[in-house]
Parts: sequence; C-alpha cells; structure tokens
Amino acid sequence: MSLQIDEMLREMVQQGASDLHVKAGSAPGFRIDGDVVPQDGFGCLTPEMTSDLARQLMAPEQWERFVSEKDIDFSHAVKDLARFRVNALHQRNAVGIVIRQIPDEIPDYKKLALPQITLDLASKPRGLVLVTGPTGSGKSTTLAAMVDYINQTESGHILTMEDPLEFVHKDKKCYVTQRQIGQDCSSFREGLRRALRQDPDVILIGEMRDLETISMAISAAETGHLVFGTLHTTSAISTVDRIIDVFPTDAQQQVRVQMASTLQGVISQSLVPKIGGGRVAVREILVGTDAVKALIREGKSAQVLNLMQTGKQYGMCTLEDELLKAYGDGLITEDDCVAKANRPDDVRRRIETITPKQQASSLDTMGQRASARAGAARGGASGGGMSGSGMSGSGMAGSGMSGGGMSGSGGLSDSPRPRPTVQGVTGGRPKSAFSETSGLKMRKPQRPL
Repeated sequence: MSLQIDEMLREMVQQGASDLHVKAGSAPGFRIDGDVVPQDGFGCLTPEMTSDLARQLMAPEQWERFVSEKDIDFSHAVKDLARFRVNALHQRNAVGIVIRQIPDEIPDYKKLALPQITLDLASKPRGLVLVTGPTGSGKSTTLAAMVDYINQTESGHILTMEDPLEFVHKDKKCYVTQRQIGQDCSSFREGLRRALRQDPDVILIGEMRDLETISMAISAAETGHLVFGTLHTTSAISTVDRIIDVFPTDAQQQVRVQMASTLQGVISQSLVPKIGGGRVAVREILVGTDAVKALIREGKSAQVLNLMQTGKQYGMCTLEDELLKAYGDGLITEDDCVAKANRPDDVRRRIETITPKQQASSLDTMGQRASARAGAARGGASGGGMSGSGMSGSGMAGSGMSGGGMSGSGGLSDSPRPRPTVQGVTGGRPKSAFSETSGLKMRKPQRPL
C-alpha cells in the first residue's frame, strides 16, 4: 500500500511540528521546536514515492503547471485537522515537498504577547508598516494577528494578497477580501494595480519581491492607505536600506523622500529556541518618528540605531535588548542569545552583567539552605550543649565565658557581650585575650600622636 500524505500530516500535527520535509533518498522530516527530526517509521522515500505524494496534493491543472514551471505554491486543507501551505519543487531530477502547518484559528494578539506598539501601528490611518525576518520567523502569524485586531476594532475594507493564502479571516467589523496569487490574480504586481479600484482601507501584501511591487506598495501608502508588507531581512535598519537599494541609483533619493513620508514602522522578528521546549519570539522595532524620517531622507540610516537605543518611550527597541531581556528572564540560553544577535560582540559584553532568573533563584535557594544549616548547627551547639568539652548552657564555662554567650535559637542574644576574665584579675580593665597564660605576648598598642 502506497504512503498517504494525509497520514504524514496527521502525524505532523500530533507531534506539534511546524513543517514537513519530503525528499527522495531520505525519510520524511518534521521540524519540531526549530530542529528537523527524521521520521524513520515512514521509511526511506524513493523518487517515485515523492512524486506520488505530490500528486495526492495537487489538482490536475496544478500538476501540469508544476511540471511546466518546476515549482508551485498552494494551500491544502485536511478536514477536521488543519490547513497547510505547500511548496513543491524539483531537486536532482526528483520531486521534493515542504509543507507548513497553518493554525485553523487566527492567533489572538494577547496570546502572542504582541507589544502595544504593534497595535498602535495597526491603528494608523495610513502609511507603510513592514514585518520582516528570516523564513520561519513567524511573520505571517504576527501579521495575521495585527489584521485581526483591525478587523475587531475598525469598520472598513481589508484587502490581502498572498502566495499562497494562509490564515482565513472572517468578516467581523470589516469586510475582508483575500486573493491568492496564481489563483485569484496572476501576480502581486497585477493585484496591486487593481487594488486601488477596490476601495480598500488596508492592503496586505504577502511578500514585496521586486522593484515594481515595492514601488506600488509605497505609492499605495502615499495615497492614503495603510499598507502591510513583508521582507526577508534580519533587522529594521537593513529593511530600509534593502528597499532603497532595490531602485536604480538615480531614483534612490526620490525613494528616500517617499519612505520618509510613508514609513510608520518596521517590526523585525526572530524565533529563538526556548529552554524546556518551544520557541520565543524576539522583535526589533523601529518607529517612524520625525527624527527617524529625517535620517532616512538624508541617507543617514546608519545613525538610526542611536535613535532606536534611546527611543524606548516611542516603543522602539533593538534586537539585542530583547535577546538580553529573554536571557535575563531565563527563557533562552547564552549561546542562542549571542547567535541570534545582529551585533554579537555587544551582546557578549553586556551578558556578563546579567544573571538569569533561574540561576538567581537557584543561588538564593542555595544561600537559604546554607543559612538554615548554619542556623541549625548553632542552635544545636547552644541548646544541647557539649558537656564533654565543657560547653554548658549558653556560654563556655571552661573558658570563663559567662551569661549571654549564644542563645538557644542559634543566634546572638540581646545581652551585652561579656568581658573575658583572666585568672588573677577580678575587675577593671581586662588584659588582652592573648595573655601570658597562653604563652603569647601581645605588642602594647602605641599611644596615638
């Protein structure tokens, strides 16, 4: 009996995997908490098996397009299970498949713990908001939560263009129109060209891939629409540079002016393995303040970092600050904290001054246990006494310490510390503790000048 792709998808969901990798010559792999884990139970796949699994996912017209173009993106749904984003490809004369699970429910911004600034950016009446990060960093999830927030709080028309369609938004307070590239429109460029005639208030572009798409997105933001887009960049500053560098040199100054007038914010996101399982989202956020826009207009994007470091009151933060915060909260390891940073040397220098909460609590617990053991030892010495060595009551009778000594609770008593008495001296000023009786002579203290 041939393998069924839906069986793999059910196992994938059951194990909590985010992605399924199908490749000839290897067993299928599940990406779990960031690591691809081979599923040897399905056996090693042959080219014929991977081709058959791909055919199970595609309609006849999709298969023809795949054979012709060698690559295809589409969505797939399994009833009572989940929806999936599928990319089929050719590699070494065989078919490969990468499938990502898409949750049925749109994640709530509260569950994602999105910072308030992301909701403020989603509430802007116009402008350009970019969500960036490497593949698999949760860009689509963050964008879906922001769009859903608009859908719950405003009344208007939201238009999305995605390749393929991922999260399905139901009409709440807004009308939501979702178009899949290749199925509902031929390209992002063509979809954007028609978008302005469809009365949108919010436009979501699944991926800003080329010069014309980026140019039309900026133009849409200039004409009074709130435009969301994604890019595969790893920092907020590099996102601004990436957009400007796409254009020819003679047009870059004009693009800087357009970006300065339309940019509302950049959210650069990354997922870091979490201690104990799962992953933690860390974000670098750039807000389009007047000072930031002035630097972009003047081509001084390198100086934007200083504004981000000092602009916490505007909601800005750097990736390094967020990584160190997650490390201090005991959520991620030191190695991952350094590895994910854009400026690892800065993180190495600052991380030395931070003690993670788990380690700090462990040190506190160890200190409390040591204090308890010391207290118990002192309590045993004073309460029970050691008659054989001459220790009785709360003092040391054999050595001449009377009264107050050490209390039965193991701590120092409230009574004044007794003066040591030396044989032959009954009062007045006591001799030094190191007296002639011990065979040692003390140097007389010199009179101060």
